[in-house]
Amino acid sequence: MPNLNNLPIEDRLQMVQDLWDSIAADTGDVPVDPNHIAEIRERLAAYRDDAVTGERARDVAEAIRRNL
Repeated sequence: MPNLNNLPIEDRLQMVQDLWDSIAADTGDVPVDPNHIAEIRERLAAYRDDAVTGERARDVAEAIRRNL
């Protein structure tokens, strides 16, 4: 493998994208840490217990764009 720092940034970005795409294609094979699963379950339970429904993703994205 060549020294990655010698490659142009465009080539390095493409390598990252290609690598990520190959991982995404096999997501069923990616192990999930049990601590992450526990955290997700805790957050989901807290969400379900909370009477506040949160904000719509569209509204949040618009607020972020306004603040950029």
